[in-house]
Amino acid sequence: MIQAYGWGHRNGYAIRFAPDDHPLAGQLLVGEDGPDERGSRPSNGAPEVLSVDYQDPAGTPVYHGWPDRFGFLASSQAVFNPVGGASDDLCVFDPTNPPSFCTPASLNHILTEDVPIRDVLALPPAPIVSPIALEAADSSFTGIDFVPKSFVTGPVLPGAALYTLEGDFGFSAPNATSPAPEVGHEVKLINFNQDSNLPLQLSFQNFARNNTGDQAFISSTNPAAFDRPTNVRFGPDGCAYVVDYGAVRDPGGGPGGDTRFADPADGPLVQFPGTGTIFKICETD
Repeated sequence: MIQAYGWGHRNGYAIRFAPDDHPLAGQLLVGEDGPDERGSRPSNGAPEVLSVDYQDPAGTPVYHGWPDRFGFLASSQAVFNPVGGASDDLCVFDPTNPPSFCTPASLNHILTEDVPIRDVLALPPAPIVSPIALEAADSSFTGIDFVPKSFVTGPVLPGAALYTLEGDFGFSAPNATSPAPEVGHEVKLINFNQDSNLPLQLSFQNFARNNTGDQAFISSTNPAAFDRPTNVRFGPDGCAYVVDYGAVRDPGGGPGGDTRFADPADGPLVQFPGTGTIFKICETD
């Protein structure tokens, strides 16, 4: 029998049930990708969210607020107003007009028609349960797994989880300011408080990443850097296996797409052959 366990998600991409001995036992941890500056309802700077799904004693699934809630805030809040970009439906492309690369007339059309972001629903269909944490806009949750006891050492505490962030695709401005690297293209660590008598508390930290904040283009001289990590799972040997999709032709990098490619129109988001890989991360003595 198929049942709803949680709803009101935009794109619950990274999902994993907590172990039986975990503070979240019986609940589903969901890493969700938020909306972007693109399409017919563009938004700028909306976060990615980490939520918990569960059913109440009556079997009613928890509701998280999509399409009219982005993280902790209503989608109509000015912080999410689109600023205009080449991926917006109303944009007429103009390579001479950065940073939006839209003609002035079409940019004005976007800022008139799409600001503020309109609600889709007259009222929420159920009480909204907020996420337990946020990640940076466009960082892209892709995988999550809880660590086995054999992996607990150093900063990794019992009950911890690792999750992968694939990285942005250039729909909005970078989610960090140089010299800090962008958030994404990495694996991060969540620790949960160890005292069951206290409310649930989480702490987050970097675990494994490339320091470019962008695709790394793995090569013989750069063999251990992430391009687009899309999943993480622990194997029977107690090691974490990170699947990396590889480098792609993304829409970022300037007018028309990533300028490192001769013809960006060949295929946005298409993988470059030979750039995908699987990384193995093990606890060491």
